[in-house]
Amino acid sequence: MDRIDAMKIFIAAMDEGSLAGAGRLLKRSPAAVSRAIAFLEAHVGVELLHRTTRSLKLSEAGERYATACRRILIELEEAEMLAAGERSAPRGTLTLTAPPISGEDILRPILDEFLALNPLVSARLLLLDRSVNLVDEGVDIALRVAELPDSTLIATRIGGEIRRVVVGSPDYLAKHPPISEPADLASHEIIAFTNFGLDSWSFAPAPGSTIPRSVHFAPRLTINTVRGALASAINGGGLTRLYSYHVADAVREGRLRVVLAHAEGPALPIHMLTPKGRLSVPKVRAFLDFAAPRLRSEFRRLAVEARALG
Repeated sequence: MDRIDAMKIFIAAMDEGSLAGAGRLLKRSPAAVSRAIAFLEAHVGVELLHRTTRSLKLSEAGERYATACRRILIELEEAEMLAAGERSAPRGTLTLTAPPISGEDILRPILDEFLALNPLVSARLLLLDRSVNLVDEGVDIALRVAELPDSTLIATRIGGEIRRVVVGSPDYLAKHPPISEPADLASHEIIAFTNFGLDSWSFAPAPGSTIPRSVHFAPRLTINTVRGALASAINGGGLTRLYSYHVADAVREGRLRVVLAHAEGPALPIHMLTPKGRLSVPKVRAFLDFAAPRLRSEFRRLAVEARALG
């Protein structure tokens, strides 16, 4: 059996979460998928997967092997694309990741448009609230709202800086003590979105100081989705902190109000990231060229709306 082909099947099984899913994706029979995994395990001499009737789980050796396989397959694709020349049409599977809200509401429509114009390209869009290691997890492009650490990734700045805002419903704010400074949050119910701090929030320094202000709290509710935190705040459950574009519609409609706008920390930039070397792959270059101006336009609109929130 061809080892590269077996690696592709192995990675597809990881991405799809099952041998059957890999078979459907690659149009292979279940027996062919099982043979490919068994071939790799026999070749490396260790068990790569722990199989159950419902799921797959990588062994410790399997995790290391999967990371190596992804790198090998990416490098192989890059070599083939370079050999074919710059005029090659975009083709193959494009893998992207983004935070759930911006990925679903902003990036996904742009991706739909791109796929309609490029029939040889398919896509995997991973909507995740965690930072992904692009190389280890085989991701071509990531949309990130954050200051970027130094890295070997290639960053395309989208602009449209995003604010982190604290919001509560008018009904909640009317029934609880007024809020003029970050320290006032100590007497309020807090809905903590896991990515923005489970027990503390940081704010800009007080006038005359250079030290950011940190407010510690015991959250009344901790939740791991933006939509859940947003809904609880609208229902009067307390104050929550989210990105300005998350709350723009609810604030504009009067269902939420922004508090502590004067104490917000620095706005965060937006980038598209791609591993070094992937820019030479036609599908990646084509999507970056297609998506960047559209994302800039959309985030510019959102930034204007955010400034109007007060």
